[in-house]
Amino acid sequence: MDDGTDGGSERTGWAGSAARALAILLTLAAVGWAADFYRAIGLLLYNEQFNAFMLAIALALVYLTVRAKRGTTGPPPWYDIAAAAIGLVAALYVAYDHRALNDAIAFRPLHGVIVGGILLVLVFEGLRRVSGNVLAIILLVFIAYGFFGHLLPGDFQGRHVSPDGLLIYLAIDVNGVFGSVFGIACTIVVTFLLFGSLLGRSGGAMFFTDLATAALGNYRGGAAKIAVVASSLFGTISGNAVANVVATGVVTIPLMKQSGYKPHHAGAIEAVASTGGQLMPPVMGAAAFIMAELLGVPYREIVIAAAVPALLYYGALFIQADLEAAKSNIAPIPSSDIVPVSRVLAEGWYFALPFAVLISGLFWLNLSPETAALYASVVLVACALAGNYRGKRMRPLEVVDSLAETGRSSLDILMIAAAAGFIIGVLNVSGLSFALTIALVHLGAGNMALLLVLAAGIAIVLGMGMPTVGVYVLLAALVAPALTEVGVPPLAAHLFVLYFGMMSMTTPPVAVAAFAAASIAQSDPIRTGFAGVRFGWSAYIVPFLFVASPTLLMEGNAIEVSLAVATAIMGVYLVSVAIAGYMTRPVGMLLRVAFGLSGLAMMVPANAFPGAIWTDIAGVIVGLGLVVSELGLLQRFRRSLRKAA
Repeated sequence: MDDGTDGGSERTGWAGSAARALAILLTLAAVGWAADFYRAIGLLLYNEQFNAFMLAIALALVYLTVRAKRGTTGPPPWYDIAAAAIGLVAALYVAYDHRALNDAIAFRPLHGVIVGGILLVLVFEGLRRVSGNVLAIILLVFIAYGFFGHLLPGDFQGRHVSPDGLLIYLAIDVNGVFGSVFGIACTIVVTFLLFGSLLGRSGGAMFFTDLATAALGNYRGGAAKIAVVASSLFGTISGNAVANVVATGVVTIPLMKQSGYKPHHAGAIEAVASTGGQLMPPVMGAAAFIMAELLGVPYREIVIAAAVPALLYYGALFIQADLEAAKSNIAPIPSSDIVPVSRVLAEGWYFALPFAVLISGLFWLNLSPETAALYASVVLVACALAGNYRGKRMRPLEVVDSLAETGRSSLDILMIAAAAGFIIGVLNVSGLSFALTIALVHLGAGNMALLLVLAAGIAIVLGMGMPTVGVYVLLAALVAPALTEVGVPPLAAHLFVLYFGMMSMTTPPVAVAAFAAASIAQSDPIRTGFAGVRFGWSAYIVPFLFVASPTLLMEGNAIEVSLAVATAIMGVYLVSVAIAGYMTRPVGMLLRVAFGLSGLAMMVPANAFPGAIWTDIAGVIVGLGLVVSELGLLQRFRRSLRKAA
């Protein structure tokens, strides 16, 4: 993950040693929370106290490792050292005296106001350093609204809050910077990042790539299918589309190009596959954990609901990669480049154990996500220290390196989560969240379909250039409430904005995942982005369908759910044929339209609206006729009858 840190400065001088120590301390603090270590030694902490301690370390680490101007190297200047020290002291003071500060919040004590102002300024600049200007500007706009929103006319006039009252509310109240979003980042996200780092250093990423290669390399377009499977497996852990592109794309994109895929197609397939990892159960990156907290539902409900949409997403991508291979006559990977599956499993079987522990902990043992990730990490370390996959055995020092790497790579998420706390605090204290909901509902004229289209467009625009967690938190606060106001179930509303926020990663003009893949593929970024829209088409349609019918979110009786899933899968195939323009031979424009319309009709769940069952029936009849015609089954049947006669 690109956290914007200056890795060179971390390895030189006292500042580098201090930064490494702080990074390790940050990770170990999260591990201690996951292991319930503090309670075991009699240290009873409020959640906000622990969150403040984590922010103290994060702020110090940001200012010691990330320069104000990107690309600048060398030791930190005096003003960064001062900012690191001030941020450390201010946040530690909140951790130490949180109960007294919280009790006195209504009296707005001066020291609390000063601390609030310091944290706001340092988080703003820290956010700008690790995530760029877009999120920083958004935070600035919301803070300005908190101070001056009461001066605006009309529906967007905010509640008047005194400046000192606003600062202490944002810094101390449970709905401010140290609220639930930052708490999830401090605990769940950090422990999962540790698991991902250990997996990478132990050779786990290589194992999954080899496993996908062994299973799919012998088929046409095997290189692209490897990219789809490997990126989905790695992406669900990494939770970052760009990091996933960089981690797996350096292997899969050249492999696809060598097989015969066009450079922009290779980049687009990898970008779409990597982006989908954040939508792929069982982990779904960090956003799913935040969603569970915001909705107040068990995490497993999020995973179950997301399973079918993810299946349709990757099914469409896999089918198109296969059809593109057939269309371009792309051969399988040479057998000499494929490690036999027996050897892959014989050498790397132990990588399945930590995932078994993780999934068992999440879904059967009812462990908290951070505790399940910790247990999985412990099992992974034990296996990696004893195992030896293709000559790669983890050394004890690499475990320490993973602790440091996790601390550094979590900085962007922690700063984004802190900023999200400030934004949510402003929304609550000013009444802006209610005003935005009413404005969006009025803009959509109370029409759910129109509001969904508007929400999708807003989600893509707001998500452009932003990291995953920032995209989802912003959309969950600004857009999802408007959808629930017009009757969309909360879970469907949050998954809807998550999908379209994630698709901003591959949607031009600012398709950061597609652009990262294009740089590896050496292809035109915009062309790669538009190819990504084509390969990821299902993500622009399926969210509308699961809002219309919860059966695609596994809600309903078994017959309804099974029927909706089966027809949706068949519909995905037909639409993919229409988009690729190929089935067993090139398909003309008229037939492509027929394939596309029949596929879309089949994808609509039978209970999406009154009479929707007839769209399924029509789609099945037309689609079946098209498939029979293209496969030449009718002609073969007639020939067999003639021979029999």
